[in-house]
Amino acid sequence: MRVLLADDQTLVRSAFAMLVSSACDMDVVGQAGTGREAVELARTARADLVVMDIRMPDLDGIEATRRIAADEDLAGVKVLVLTTYDTDEHIVEALRAGASGFLVKDTRPAELLDAIRTVAAGESLLSPGPTARLIARVLRLPEAPPPGGPAPAALAALSERERQVLALVARGLNNAEAAQTLGLSPLTAKTHVSRIMGKLGARDRAQLVIAAYESGLVTPTCRSESP
Repeated sequence: MRVLLADDQTLVRSAFAMLVSSACDMDVVGQAGTGREAVELARTARADLVVMDIRMPDLDGIEATRRIAADEDLAGVKVLVLTTYDTDEHIVEALRAGASGFLVKDTRPAELLDAIRTVAAGESLLSPGPTARLIARVLRLPEAPPPGGPAPAALAALSERERQVLALVARGLNNAEAAQTLGLSPLTAKTHVSRIMGKLGARDRAQLVIAAYESGLVTPTCRSESP
């Protein structure tokens, strides 16, 4: 996997670079200190995945993610967003922009490598606890879904079983876990997820989570932290 690291803190980038380079299945193909550099290097370095900090100068990680997701030449590039979720309330916007998941910055080294592998393989990385808290914070203020994102009203097109599967996806369960919960085969659960994405016009599981919370199908069970 060709990994691009984007963070405005040189020390953080260097530490991540040493960790990623230590994995036999990964190569660091570039380091960016701004969002604009990240977009440019994603093109020139032929990265498979970008580990993207949200708070950066020149162009923040959200806009950089949006530009990468909108570029047809970068269609295969995945973005894993880094956040300090206790203070950073832009994570939902980053997921809407096209990020395939997020990771808190104080995660353990092995978890970062696993996260990169998960996102690079085409899965979304959505930790249930932080996801619920972050989405609860952002959705306190009404905001219309962005153009191209799944509209909450479209949930009416889902069957009861599909709604059940969507609710579990929004809680952070993978296909195997959702299948076990509902007494389905993993293949059937995967088929349901694919159909739900098609009906909602969602790019990935991250957008399914946003749609589930925005529509009220799922409400956070964790106590929201005060801002």
